[in-house]
Amino acid sequence: MPFYYYKGKMLCYLWIHKKFQQPYIGLVDGNRLQHEDLLQEKRARMKILLINHLEDIPSAKTKFILNRAIAIVNT
Repeated sequence: MPFYYYKGKMLCYLWIHKKFQQPYIGLVDGNRLQHEDLLQEKRARMKILLINHLEDIPSAKTKFILNRAIAIVNT
């Protein structure tokens, strides 16, 4: 599983959702993020951002969410 760190702290990872068969970005401490496109599911700490593989990646939305996640890691 590709996992990404920011300044030595866990930030996010990439994976495929088993139920939806779509790639997603899993965000550590996603429970501290508020965005209508993030899914909590059964994870206590993580939220995920599903990526529709048939469309272009929504770069503005993804950048906004990742910047918010980075801000949380910095606190």
